Amino acid sequence: MTTEGELASRADSAAEDVVLRAEGLVKRYGSVTAIDGADFDLRKGEVLAVIGDNGAGKTSMIKALCGALIPDEGTIWLDGRQVRFHSPLDARHAGIETVYQTLAVAPAMDIAGNLFLGRELRKKGLLGAVFRTLDHRGMRAEAQRQLDALGVATVQNIGQLVETLSGGQRQAVAVARAAMFAQRLVIMDEPTAALGVRESAMVLDLIRRIRDNGLPVVLISHNMPHVFEIADRIHVHRLGRRVAVVKPDDYAMNEVVALMTGALRLGEDGELTKVELNNR
Repeated sequence: MTTEGELASRADSAAEDVVLRAEGLVKRYGSVTAIDGADFDLRKGEVLAVIGDNGAGKTSMIKALCGALIPDEGTIWLDGRQVRFHSPLDARHAGIETVYQTLAVAPAMDIAGNLFLGRELRKKGLLGAVFRTLDHRGMRAEAQRQLDALGVATVQNIGQLVETLSGGQRQAVAVARAAMFAQRLVIMDEPTAALGVRESAMVLDLIRRIRDNGLPVVLISHNMPHVFEIADRIHVHRLGRRVAVVKPDDYAMNEVVALMTGALRLGEDGELTKVELNNR
């Protein structure tokens, strides 16, 4: 039998494993409530998938976590320390990197230039300090090292323009950039959207490598097979708040979809119960 002391010890251990946590997040736009008391927690060394119907508020919650949106209420902790982000730059300085669905890459620049976009290296000495000359050779060498470390084998020339890359290769560049500079965690918004089977598999493999290198990943996705393939836990979002957190091994895909749509409800004992239509 598990004692109260053992339960308390497990709770303390779980709390220590939490990298990013939020409680009671609220965001209103006039009469519309986008986030309605949402809770969130991301643990060390995991891929946490966030799923929900369109309009469920998951994107607004993620924006609050990465500084793109300032919540009206609620608290966010990073590594146990309370934080308040006023911009994505604040979150970036705190070690949070985000890969947006639009990728935010510069097509006319080469791969190395995109990896260091906004954080370019300058040459040492007077050339860098006074004339602000960029260290293109150094950036290309470091960019190649990062791509090799992540196992990105589809990119042959680090000086290749991004506009000449395939969709999967562009996604790999955006993911590699996040992995290079993230110190706490990486957030990815629909990284496999509009990609083929082979390119999607490559991106999922990149996510695994990032996790295995010690960075937890938040994955927002509508692709349930991908979610069940790669996620350690699944955060189910509905009507502006978290309604369940489950492990893929514990529930079938159709059951998790039913939680997302409101057809099923998860009890404190982990049992699923059917929800009557008029009670959803």
